Amino acid sequence: MVSTARQIDPPISEADYFALERDTDIRHELLDGQVFAMVGGSFNHSRIVGNVFREISAHLKGKPCEVFSESTKLRFPATLGGFDYVYPDVVVDCSTHLAEDNMLVTPVLIVEVLSRSTRRRDETVKRAAYRQIPTLMEYVLIEQDAVDVEVMRRESGWLPENYFMGDSLVLESIGVALRVEEIYERVQNADVDEWLAHIRHV
Repeated sequence: MVSTARQIDPPISEADYFALERDTDIRHELLDGQVFAMVGGSFNHSRIVGNVFREISAHLKGKPCEVFSESTKLRFPATLGGFDYVYPDVVVDCSTHLAEDNMLVTPVLIVEVLSRSTRRRDETVKRAAYRQIPTLMEYVLIEQDAVDVEVMRRESGWLPENYFMGDSLVLESIGVALRVEEIYERVQNADVDEWLAHIRHV
């Protein structure tokens, strides 16, 4: 999903946020008192989310961890007090006490697919906020208009590692290996087209 900001001054309260969620059909995120409306994403966005969800879901079959996508709300402490509420593109939670008030609270892995409207927030505000979640082990950012998968891990001080076509990456929080080609299956962009043209002529 992509989002558009609604500048609220003063910051909106949690009670007003939940009233907004209850009274409209559009999902919203709340970050540091600012509300962001979630709107439909592109085909490439949906393909990447679906690809990642499918691979992780297959890996987690029969295991205690569970994967969710897009419509599942995550709650975590806000830097200004209270809580923030977001809808990650893909999130994995391994807690035996999975949710509170139908919201995830103990994620180990969060994946966001970048778009023009969400890039700045995903790379700055959310990156800083997610790192404060005690249970989170990995944060993944995936480009949709190019091929670039950025993985940040708590155990390496959140330093980014980037992966491209031909690479494999391991999501250590859940012990699954993914090939970048699997993440970008059916995605249409110049990098994918170049890769496909290359392997046809090898």
